[in-house]
Amino acid sequence: MENTPLITNDAIAFGLLMLSLGFVFYTESIKTGFWSKFYKIVPGLFMAYMVPAVLTTTGLIAPDWETTSATGETIKESSSLYYMASRYLLPAALVLMTLSIDLKAVFNLGWKALVMFFTGTIGIIIGGPIAILLIATFSPETVGGIGVDAVWRGLSTLAGSWIGGGANQTAMLEIYQYNPKSYGAMVFVDIVVANIWMAIILIGIGKRNRINKWLKADTSSIEELKEKVSSFSESVKRNPSLTDIMIIAALAFGAVSIAHLSSDYLAPYFDTLVGKIENPTTRNIFTFLGSKFFWMISVATLIAIGLSYTKAKNYEGAGASKFGSVFIYILVATIGMKMDLSLIFDNAGLILIGIVWMSIHALLLIGVAKLIKAPYFFLAVGSQANVGGAASAPIVASAFHPSLATVGVLLAVFGYAVGTIAAIGCTILMQIAAGG
Repeated sequence: MENTPLITNDAIAFGLLMLSLGFVFYTESIKTGFWSKFYKIVPGLFMAYMVPAVLTTTGLIAPDWETTSATGETIKESSSLYYMASRYLLPAALVLMTLSIDLKAVFNLGWKALVMFFTGTIGIIIGGPIAILLIATFSPETVGGIGVDAVWRGLSTLAGSWIGGGANQTAMLEIYQYNPKSYGAMVFVDIVVANIWMAIILIGIGKRNRINKWLKADTSSIEELKEKVSSFSESVKRNPSLTDIMIIAALAFGAVSIAHLSSDYLAPYFDTLVGKIENPTTRNIFTFLGSKFFWMISVATLIAIGLSYTKAKNYEGAGASKFGSVFIYILVATIGMKMDLSLIFDNAGLILIGIVWMSIHALLLIGVAKLIKAPYFFLAVGSQANVGGAASAPIVASAFHPSLATVGVLLAVFGYAVGTIAAIGCTILMQIAAGG
């Protein structure tokens, strides 16, 4: 069926996304009246995500669509905006936001960050089978299926995505051989549920002080890191010249260039090495090493950390992290563009499984955060490092402060590393729960 959006030209769609961001920032800057009250409840970052989602829902723009040719052939087309933002602007943002980082202070954030990350992982592992057991009590057909159509096989791909990322998700599809014709529905559930949860986290960021008070959290290490970066930024602050801006762009996109070049060599090299592993389970555990996205993000972050030990860090005074924030907001808008709110009620049964699953993940995180008095920052970033991976963990982290983006990346790399093996454990439990 033809579902072409009104606007299929990426140049026009990008203009609409930028107008959306301009609208959000302008209205957020109004300190009186309706908008002042509105943004006390709803954070600007959430609106930067939601307005593009509304544009997609109304059919103005779309991440992908199908058209019918004159001969009756179905043609699949897609926007390149998310690819552009995630492959070019995200690594550039990570470089600019990490320039002034104090790596020692990041590690001084302590053990609670790792505890919350692994709590998120465990929440996904146990959430899947529990969701199957609960849904099976009133809708057994939703979690049924046999052979390659068994729902638990499809849900294994969600486990891979929600603990690691796209590479881990593909590995799970390869391991459990879910019917490719039904895989699209699982991808949709992944997008809908993960994006709903990210939206809730973004709303929570606006209420973080109240949440931290309820958690009785000690935020001193986070505040210390923010203070260090802010103090350094203030000490080197200057009115940026055109030369400063061009050098900032050179540092950012020069690093992106090296990151892409490195990933073009490293991903195929490690893919070949992993392919030689005889044991299929072991082979699939290390599939993420063959992902270009993994190496691109990793190399860009390493370059940025290296630059933070040079005079390049002084460009923070010329607004390096502000430029990085611009790129992050563009990425947020392109992620919002992938969300068609009208389709939430399609595949309602599978989406319900996903919502129950994510709720268990969330409840476990909240419970452990309350128990160990972990700040909301660790809860939010620990969750997104699992569920969203390297594309969204830095977004959530930088919403607290640009200097914290690196924390999101470092935890997301953990997610890639443990993603497949943790997802296999989750799938074994789901298979048992489904009686498969």
